Amino acid sequence: MSTAPDNAPDPQTLDLGMVGNGSFAALLDARARVVWGCVPAFDGDPTFCALMQPTAHPGGDFAIELEDFASAEQHYLTNTAVLRTVLRDVHGGAVEIIDFVPRWYQNDRFYRPVMLVRRLRPLAGSPRIRIRLRPLADYGAQQPDTTSGSNHIRYLVPGFTLRLTTDAPVRLVREQQPFVLDRKCHLILGPDETLTQSIGDFVHNAQQRTIAYWRDWVRSLSIPLDWQEAVIRSAITLKLCQYEETGAVVAAMTTSIPEAAHSQRNWDYRYCWLRDAAFVVRALNRLGATRTMEGYLRYVFNIASTEDAELQPLYGIGFEAELAEEAVDDLAGYRGMGPVRRGNLAWLQKQHDVYGSVVLASTQLFFDQRLEHPGDAAMFARLEPLGERAFALHDQPDAGLWEFRGRAEVHTYSSVMCWAACDRLARIAVHLRLPERVRHWRQRADAIHARIIAEGFDAARGHFVDTFGGERLDASLLLLADFGFISADDPRFVGTVEAIGRDLKRGHGLFRYIAPDDFGVPETSFTICTFWYIDALAAIGRRGEARELFEAMLLRRNPLGLLSEDLAFEDGEAWGNFPQTYSHVGLIIAAMRLSRSWQEAT
Repeated sequence: MSTAPDNAPDPQTLDLGMVGNGSFAALLDARARVVWGCVPAFDGDPTFCALMQPTAHPGGDFAIELEDFASAEQHYLTNTAVLRTVLRDVHGGAVEIIDFVPRWYQNDRFYRPVMLVRRLRPLAGSPRIRIRLRPLADYGAQQPDTTSGSNHIRYLVPGFTLRLTTDAPVRLVREQQPFVLDRKCHLILGPDETLTQSIGDFVHNAQQRTIAYWRDWVRSLSIPLDWQEAVIRSAITLKLCQYEETGAVVAAMTTSIPEAAHSQRNWDYRYCWLRDAAFVVRALNRLGATRTMEGYLRYVFNIASTEDAELQPLYGIGFEAELAEEAVDDLAGYRGMGPVRRGNLAWLQKQHDVYGSVVLASTQLFFDQRLEHPGDAAMFARLEPLGERAFALHDQPDAGLWEFRGRAEVHTYSSVMCWAACDRLARIAVHLRLPERVRHWRQRADAIHARIIAEGFDAARGHFVDTFGGERLDASLLLLADFGFISADDPRFVGTVEAIGRDLKRGHGLFRYIAPDDFGVPETSFTICTFWYIDALAAIGRRGEARELFEAMLLRRNPLGLLSEDLAFEDGEAWGNFPQTYSHVGLIIAAMRLSRSWQEAT
């Protein structure tokens, strides 16, 4: 049998697809091998951890291996999160694999179990397959005990027992023996519950209802005329990254895919960063994904309304504040490039931009009449302590947007976000007809603005700089006009965009910064920064150049239309955690800005 080594997914690129439902998500490689999936939620134990190469035991995967494999093709069913893979052998045999995670609306709520459904169908010849289901536990350290019955196998994963219900030969699945696939087979991996109907009927109905859910959801979106497929795929990906129970949107589904080869820049991204909040809300608002946006706003406001006005940069998907970071011993890492980390030390850092991010996101509550629970004076009162913290910290050193671990300075971007907190509170106060609070917050915003112009703009160089009194460039400065801090036609902003294009741009990508940091000199482009640059180019009138660069970025998505955090400058290889919410948000916002209007199509 010709198959890949036990623990090695395709080592060339992050050519992975994602299926999910807001409770559970799984990543599959180009041969439909499940290589990543955490149970019972996004931040849980990676029962499927083959992507990180377990060393203590073989497995951490769920594969349908085709004997004498020759080729594979893969795509999503149109406007869904349902993945179709076709495997072909050298003899002309072919197998179709349909993968999905059930999701639909019933009984006044969404049905979204921790479950993966797989449907196998022979398409040609007499294909021989082997089903390998090898979950692991405790980050690859343990093999779960198993029990089995006539139509199921139970895997006793600590804290969550998985049951495979199937009409494939159970013994052959349990013993990983090959067999000829001469009829449809169904595999349902989910909670330890007895299926009360025909396996085939359940899978058929579940597939149809899941397809209908996603296509209904996509039909409700507001999308641009141009690049519709890319925007729809990014929108679905963003939706899949939302943990629906709390509304949190994770930065990515994975941990510890390095930002560059052997760089040690390996971080756990299965949490919710407040720095992303304003961008995520803007993308969801432009898409018209109101219910999804409301869920996320609930999550953000739950954090914002705590008694303690001091915010940390990130939180767990269940509002956890402590996210202790440790290296995992039994996972070698993506391509063996460890360490693999669980938790993220950034929760202890001081990043003052979070106050602006939260207030910017929460501003939507006060101006959007579609929302079920719009903002009022009581909500405003909850936000004001965050504004006071922003004012107090706007000129104090912090770790900055990029979470420097070895230095603290007064970062211009952090100060601009502190200004944004006060500025938006003044706007909300106008909306609520609170003139005293308008004056209070406008005075604070104006004071911060003046300080930033004095300390964060280098008149000799003609551009803003990364820190007060500094001289370096930082891609986050591309956002100053977008936040309304300065107009896009102001020579100071135009000069900043031009300087960043000159010093940070390489080919079709952008560095975040080029100065050495805690781990040396950056090596890859940060995908969201390239989208920020595209937006800034359009804002200063270089729209044709912006569209050209945007088209080049679309070509750097993986074959299923997904983006990671980072891209190599030389060959566009994907690096960093995957799929990256921030990257897909950047794509959505840039497409909305650059597309022709719908009137131009008629």
